[in-house]
Amino acid sequence: MSATGTGTGHVVVIGAGIAGLAAAHRLLLRGARVTVLEAADRVGGKLLPGEIAGVRVDLGAESMLARRPEAVDLARETGLAGRLQPPATATASIWTRGALRPMPKGHVMGVPGTASALAGVLSEEGLARIERDAELPRTEVGEDVAVGEYVAARLGREVVDRLVEPLLGGVYAGDAYRISMRSAVPQLFQAAQAHDSLLEGVREIQAGAAAAQRTGPVFMGIEGGVGRLPLAVAESVRARGGEILTGTRVTELRRQDHTSWRVVAGDRVLHADAVIVAVPAPVAAGLLRAESPEAAAELRAVEYASMALITLAYRRADAVLPQGSGFLVPPVDGRTIKASTFASQKWGWIADEDPDVVVLRTSVGRYGETEILEREDTELVEVSRHDLREATGLDATPLQTRVTRWTDGLPQYPVGHHARVARIREHVGKLPGLAVCGAVYDGVGIPACIASAYAAVDRLGGDS
Repeated sequence: MSATGTGTGHVVVIGAGIAGLAAAHRLLLRGARVTVLEAADRVGGKLLPGEIAGVRVDLGAESMLARRPEAVDLARETGLAGRLQPPATATASIWTRGALRPMPKGHVMGVPGTASALAGVLSEEGLARIERDAELPRTEVGEDVAVGEYVAARLGREVVDRLVEPLLGGVYAGDAYRISMRSAVPQLFQAAQAHDSLLEGVREIQAGAAAAQRTGPVFMGIEGGVGRLPLAVAESVRARGGEILTGTRVTELRRQDHTSWRVVAGDRVLHADAVIVAVPAPVAAGLLRAESPEAAAELRAVEYASMALITLAYRRADAVLPQGSGFLVPPVDGRTIKASTFASQKWGWIADEDPDVVVLRTSVGRYGETEILEREDTELVEVSRHDLREATGLDATPLQTRVTRWTDGLPQYPVGHHARVARIREHVGKLPGLAVCGAVYDGVGIPACIASAYAAVDRLGGDS
């Protein structure tokens, strides 16, 4: 089967998150006929535009890594070039040891190149422990190792607990002592393989990053919110002749005649030359259990973390905030929220929407935390206001609040995740005309999801 190569085939994409939509867009550019099936009543997955107090905001992911080209390029390709905006400020803080402290400069996911970079955040004992890295024998990482385990062995637990944990938690809502370094922070894993000293490896990464920084911002947003990206891609897909059906749950995926696929969605039966499965692991497992029970078993083993975002709007006259884009909170400090974004200060377009309104948001929920997410919306608002008052002094009553829950929203990348992904793709690869993509495989960020989609399209093009 070479439907995507010849441009004559029909490809069904299951899932209309950013990965599924990116796959559909790329397939159409290559001349395929495309149908996208989405169980929810909207496209976009974890990218969700919304509104609070008359101001447009993101109720899901709010920025995309600009150092990787996939997301920014797709935005430009789908008409959003003029709406791309870097953050108005990149200055952030850590709320730790009873105070908001400036986020250290020059680190790689919280790992410094020198001990002095963490002065003020770590104790004197913690800083002294970092200096021992140069004296320690090499720490072997093997095929994979947990980020927290390796960094603590080289630099001490305080670096992990005060910096690595909150930074990784902001991306994966996970536990640094479980998260795979090879999958989640591959540049650190490569440094650990190449250098005896972790600090030496980080300084090498920093040198490369400094050169890249001269080429543009690290992160990028979109005027109106990055939730506009999937809407723009969906519009482009439809304009190119692709069909997108929302509220259409796929209940069966089977091969027929060894050359094509039968897809059952509600009362519709579709016949496709190829299928791309772009849905979360549990859903993908259900769809693949008949044709690839081995891949389904691997997918069922993937764990997820749940979280909630609490968005709050205030009168500007009532809300005096510290400078910067917000702050992270180490779990070791025992607070409820894990981060806060001062959205009106981070994104110029939010401040411009209504200069008299200040928008900020907090997040709660990490891997293994269930109690906090069982609370009512009003309780989550109250604990957020309590922590904000403790951190910033903000004691005003909000104009409006919104709670957005992302149940099982973030796949976890434990040690060995890369091997699991390789096994899934090996099993799926035995079935011509089938590919998988999404956040569960190669990274949870927007560019990584899009790259995963493009790789899935390329795999189909290589089928024969």
